[in-house]
Amino acid sequence: MIKTLKTLTGLSLLIGAVAACSNPAETTTDEATAEPQKVLTIYSSRHYDSDKALYAMFEAETGARLDVREAGASQLLETMKAEGDQSPADIIIAADAGSLWRFKDAGLTQALESAALATAVPATYRASDNQWYGIARRIRGIAYDPSRWDASELSTWDTLTQEDKAGEICVRSSSNIYNLSLMGEIIHRYGEESAQDWATAIVSNMARNPQGGDTDQIRAIAAGECSIAIVNHYYWIRLGASDSEADQQVAASTSFLIPEFVEGSGSHVNITGLAVAKTADNLQLAEEFAAFLLTENGQSYITRDTKELPLLASTPLPDGVDRVPTFTPSDTHLDVYGENQADAQRLFDLAGWN
Repeated sequence: MIKTLKTLTGLSLLIGAVAACSNPAETTTDEATAEPQKVLTIYSSRHYDSDKALYAMFEAETGARLDVREAGASQLLETMKAEGDQSPADIIIAADAGSLWRFKDAGLTQALESAALATAVPATYRASDNQWYGIARRIRGIAYDPSRWDASELSTWDTLTQEDKAGEICVRSSSNIYNLSLMGEIIHRYGEESAQDWATAIVSNMARNPQGGDTDQIRAIAAGECSIAIVNHYYWIRLGASDSEADQQVAASTSFLIPEFVEGSGSHVNITGLAVAKTADNLQLAEEFAAFLLTENGQSYITRDTKELPLLASTPLPDGVDRVPTFTPSDTHLDVYGENQADAQRLFDLAGWN
């Protein structure tokens, strides 16, 4: 009797298992038939809370998932080189057209042909072959001690070469991408010989050897180490918006202006931009993401924490950026910054700008 019960029990379990495996109705669920979630992997050199909020909005709006990996632009570049064709990168976001050119030059990007993006981004602020698009603007200008200089004495980049500026200038290393891109435009405008003369004169007028970042140059003015610094506008704005009273005092004791190359010629403008990685296979989603950043809402978040200038004129300026003086942008195409990058470093080296 016991043996019979065991046999019946075993048969019942076997029949139940077979029935469960053979009933397709029980395994066909919404999850099983739904399309896989779209994923966009972003390699970004940015690290701001407003970016994270922007990514969350895109995910909520599209149902896609963003896998964001943050590091410096140079580190991302080397990572992608090492990953080769196996790189998971779909989108590259980096500051400075010169940085984006490095990704392109290394064969790590592909063209994104988009009528919508071409309409949103002026031709000057996108690669001529559509390998990258600007998403925000940044200005390289001059911070200065207003008790020492009048703005009219610093109205062009050439004024920094004058003898009365001897021992007055603070600036970071020549290898910094911001300086390389500025020099790239100077070469384009002045020619190599005059560009080298400009760099040599700047070296002669330096108050100290190049060191630190842009914020350090502004602080050096407040500390009396120099009275002029070559810096991007948003570093000065952030000091004024800082929670630190000391930083606020540094900003209050300095002024900022945007020089032209020669009077009436326009001012040096750079960008933060986006490129599509060579390994990306969902170009439609990449275009959708890029277009999202170029909406008024996207622009407000892209520039909120960085204090950059929106690319879209209709977007309100971030808090504090209204302190940046008005300016006329140069009409130089930003391709020049990358194309002249090697020559810029060579001329800096010849000038002794370390």
